[in-house]
Amino acid sequence: MSLAEINFDGIVGPTHNFAGLSLGNLAATAHAGQESHPRAAALQGLAKMRANMALGLAQGFFAPLPRPNEAWLEALATDGTTDPVLVAGAWSASSMWTANAATVGPAPDTADGRCHLTVANLVTMPHRVHEWPDTLKQLMLAFADEAHFAVHGPVPPCFGDEGAANHMRLTAGHGEPGLEVFVYGRGGGPFPARQHEQAGRIVARRHRLDPARVLFVEQSAEAIAAGAFHNDVVAVANEHVLLAHEQAFADPAGAFAAIRGKFPGAEIVAVPASAVSLTEAVRSYLFNAQLVTLPTGEMALVVPTEASNSAPVRQWLDGILASNGPIRRVLPVDLRQSMANGGGPACLRLRVVADPATVDPRFLLDERKTEVIERTIAAEWPEQIDPGDIGSATLARSVVSARRALLDVLNLNALA
Repeated sequence: MSLAEINFDGIVGPTHNFAGLSLGNLAATAHAGQESHPRAAALQGLAKMRANMALGLAQGFFAPLPRPNEAWLEALATDGTTDPVLVAGAWSASSMWTANAATVGPAPDTADGRCHLTVANLVTMPHRVHEWPDTLKQLMLAFADEAHFAVHGPVPPCFGDEGAANHMRLTAGHGEPGLEVFVYGRGGGPFPARQHEQAGRIVARRHRLDPARVLFVEQSAEAIAAGAFHNDVVAVANEHVLLAHEQAFADPAGAFAAIRGKFPGAEIVAVPASAVSLTEAVRSYLFNAQLVTLPTGEMALVVPTEASNSAPVRQWLDGILASNGPIRRVLPVDLRQSMANGGGPACLRLRVVADPATVDPRFLLDERKTEVIERTIAAEWPEQIDPGDIGSATLARSVVSARRALLDVLNLNALA
């Protein structure tokens, strides 16, 4: 079996809007009430996928979830008196950020030699808690081969779980056994800590990971307070390299020592606050990048243009490239619509180490399928959504029709 890392990006849904629903996500709340551009957002995400394929990387995708979520609106007993924020939650396109879809335990790490996926419960945010049933349906379809995959339901809702955005893996190679690092937060600050320690421990046991190759690390309260609502806003790992802000973890020295103790081959690149402050790291999303291994063996960092346009971040990136360190290329991508809602390149993808031949081919991207998706988005996605449009019956009919058109051309009507 030939294992590879496949990035599954979420296609940005036709209800992409700026309702400002995510407390602690500074970009989302800063842009609340502005007009959004769903068509541009989806095409920007698709352009990133196409660029990654051009680099020789395996690329998959997930379809948008059904929106507005009528079942959720019914569960809320919505009527003319319902808080508009609750209504907006049923329209949220936040499933585009598939780093929150699930936590993935690759086959080389699990006792039964299968890739395990646990769908995230997302209980901390009301606009996301209703995602998991439809996400689970999609995961079970894409990874239906039970000889190679085990797909699990969510952990109990008393333990907040936001998926791979708070999980890192260090390994000599994607197909080799690795060290799985689960990052959690503690409450008490101005913003909620979304990832519970026990959620990570439950996932590790479900995935039947070797305790000797698992770590549980606390995220720093300072990072959460600065707007790092997920660990992937301040740290990213790929194979043997960990790139992290020096204030990412509650006990950085202890965390780095523990990582090196369990995985001596780890190469840790800590970015000092004197070079890039926490505020600038969160604003630019330097760490919410895709750190990938190219077919040549060199590593590249796919960053949002906001990072490459930041003077301190650009200076640090130039320095790391000149140092002959592990990161050899920096590749900026334009994701302005996603970034305005608090999601960069890393948010938009779920990393799954698997043999592509074992994945349902309908979820794997190639150039022909990219062109089909592009044409459908250009024809069907709304060009603009104004804040007052949310809840409109006319818009509801339009976006439901748009999603159905996409599912039809992708032969994914089972998700309708």
